Amino acid sequence: MTRKFTAVIKKKGRWYVAWVEEIPGVNTQGKTLPEARRNLKEALHLILEENRRLAEKDFSGDTRREVISVEV
Repeated sequence: MTRKFTAVIKKKGRWYVAWVEEIPGVNTQGKTLPEARRNLKEALHLILEENRRLAEKDFSGDTRREVISVEV
């Protein structure tokens, strides 16, 4: 499944600082723009994976998982 997120990348001195608008805590940096993009994708992947793992720990009883769609 492919999802789309908004990456914000800002040059600060000799570094590129990057974060994902939609998900707090997904942020990183890189010395080059391509490095910042790669690092951001990795950070996003790790956060989504960990959020799913933590949510699954709370599954009990009559718990449902459903795909929802929103248009913004």
